[in-house]
Amino acid sequence: MSENQGFPVETTSINLAVSDGTTMPAYVARPTGAGSKAGVMVFQEAFGVNAHIRDVTERFAREGYLAVAPALFHRTDPHFEGSYTDFNPVMAHMQALNDEGMTADMKAAYGWLTGEQKVTAVGTVGYCMGGRASFLADAALPVQAAISYYGGGIAPSERRPSSDLLGRASDLHAPILLFWGGKDGHIGPDQCRAVEDALIAAGKEYTQVTFSRADHGFFCDVRASYDAEAARYAWGLTLQFFASHLRSGSV
Repeated sequence: MSENQGFPVETTSINLAVSDGTTMPAYVARPTGAGSKAGVMVFQEAFGVNAHIRDVTERFAREGYLAVAPALFHRTDPHFEGSYTDFNPVMAHMQALNDEGMTADMKAAYGWLTGEQKVTAVGTVGYCMGGRASFLADAALPVQAAISYYGGGIAPSERRPSSDLLGRASDLHAPILLFWGGKDGHIGPDQCRAVEDALIAAGKEYTQVTFSRADHGFFCDVRASYDAEAARYAWGLTLQFFASHLRSGSV
């Protein structure tokens, strides 16, 4: 992670009104004294807006970004935090998600950043389930940058044959950076190639990085699959990507 301690950070929890009439909690980390006009939407893993995702949100704030992590499971359990060693409780929440509802959630967070908070540039980043959400947000919203960490479901798979987003590649508004793990048993090289082929066919600007020795979830430092070296390199590339594409709103 970043060796620079960066800006002091203030954190809070807010509630956002979603267009379907629901209310969505979101975790906010705000840099103090940064003067930043750039915002980052942080999309959760399948385990909720847990301590790890809150920590990642705060890392972005220390770098000068106003960061918000919306609770995408708010329709089933707004405060859900799952265990990394027991995936079964996660399934009901994931199965209840759909792209229409998530798009409404993203628009609520984006509207808060660009409206009430008046940021002038917005980036998205997500992990696992959130990596797919980041791709979807890039297609649905006029963001300036998107980053996807091992986003399962962007391309079809045996487990999720009909949930892919490849048909939305032509809708992307912003350059996208994608990270994959070469030893990821959930997302094979065929899916990574399918994502790249769709982006090429759509003429979109993208960067794709595969860490050959890394497994799924390599960025999460509380998971058994954590890979410190891959995480460090990915974090550096993440910050460079955002600095380049969100520069109009950077400190």
